[in-house]
Amino acid sequence: MSWVVAAAVVTSLLMIWVSLHRFGQRHSHDPKTWPLVGAQLEAFCNFDRLHDWVLSFFSDRHRTVKLSFISGSFFFTVDPGNVEHILKTNFPNYPKGEDAHRALYDFLGDGIFSSDGETWKKHRKVASLEFSNRKLWDFSTDAFREGALHLVEILDSAASSQKIVDLQDLLILSPELPDVPFGKAFKKVNEIVITRLFNPFWELKKALNIGNERFLKQEMKVVNSFTTNIIRRRRAELQEKDEGKPDLLSRFMAYNVGQSGAFDDKELWDAILNFVIAGRDTSAITLSWFIFCVCNHPQVADKVFEETVEVLGLQERTQTYSFEEVAERLSYETLSKMHYLHAALTETLRLYPAVPRDGKLVASNDVHPDGTRVKRGDRIAYVPYSMGRMEFLWGEDALTYNPDRWLAYGVFQPESSFKFASFQFHKFWMWAGPRVCLGRESAYLQMTMTAALLLYFFTFHIVPGHVVKYRVMLVMPMANGLRVRVSRR
Repeated sequence: MSWVVAAAVVTSLLMIWVSLHRFGQRHSHDPKTWPLVGAQLEAFCNFDRLHDWVLSFFSDRHRTVKLSFISGSFFFTVDPGNVEHILKTNFPNYPKGEDAHRALYDFLGDGIFSSDGETWKKHRKVASLEFSNRKLWDFSTDAFREGALHLVEILDSAASSQKIVDLQDLLILSPELPDVPFGKAFKKVNEIVITRLFNPFWELKKALNIGNERFLKQEMKVVNSFTTNIIRRRRAELQEKDEGKPDLLSRFMAYNVGQSGAFDDKELWDAILNFVIAGRDTSAITLSWFIFCVCNHPQVADKVFEETVEVLGLQERTQTYSFEEVAERLSYETLSKMHYLHAALTETLRLYPAVPRDGKLVASNDVHPDGTRVKRGDRIAYVPYSMGRMEFLWGEDALTYNPDRWLAYGVFQPESSFKFASFQFHKFWMWAGPRVCLGRESAYLQMTMTAALLLYFFTFHIVPGHVVKYRVMLVMPMANGLRVRVSRR
């Protein structure tokens, strides 16, 4: 029975070791760790509610949290001074990092969302030139208006038939192709890839082609096929015409064509997927959370309706305006006057940021403004989801949805991009460093145009019993969609 005694002794020693380890953390505000695995087990158990789990460790006095993982230390911060330090003051010291690039590569390749250095600069150079191009703006405005009108027509049909719709699916998967295989595959890949950032064994699973990695490989075949066909069709269109469409893909294809530095098919593939997630997904997800917020605060929807009536000159109630007539009055100029709508969307982003956290690699040892010391090889992320819920930033009503906090005498008032780090895209924000979102004004144009049309013509009610919660991905969609009943206003 000596082996029984030995086992009992080993078990007792292990229990003492674990107890002493946990006892040593009794005064720590950071997530509790376990011997050998650190906080890896805690993070895994709380993965489905990761944003709220991380949020629970922050307070007015504890603004930076340290998680010890098998792969190293990971810091999360809600301190605006630290955010400015990462994004602007010491920007070169905080790249995306090779480990994150490797984890995301199968999905996003070397695109602007996941790359660093010269590759990132090349993609950003083309994109920055084109986002300031008037033709692209005109093309985008027409495309946004057409897309919004198509959505309105679908919702009008749903209102007439009293059909329940999943508004998030309509916004993300495109009204024209709600069941497109690419959309479903893209969503699945997005879900799987994020788990790599918290799983130190993902590369082993990929090599063995097991678990989620096997499904990722299958779904990427659908994504690759769709993206390759887009490139092939657009290249054929460009060959038939001297001047291509004024859209972003055509501009990437035309960059340095026939010369050194031109984009090859792999780089174009990367650009497409990066701009899908950075553009389409973020805007659609924000609009979904916006409708969720106004369903819970119908007085906000009424105020947006009243502002739309006033700004667009639709006061004559005896006249019925068509979808097209209202849409034609929505332009960059008129939408920029709709301050309450801007405030309502911005308040949505404060509480439900499209990108809930943004992680960086620490390239060399550094000390942050709040005194946090980080070492080379550590990772650090600023957390917009948590920042939007901090009382030291937003007051005692930080958890309350209140668009009026953004207004002074009816005029929208911006906040620092290092306090309001969600999306970093409003035209009024102060410069937030080299990685500030290029498509911020384009995204706002699309969202305000769509939101104004939806709330002018319809009211929305969440289906009783429908549970709304987020899904942990690179972006923050609703896990169960947004099932609503639609009524004509």
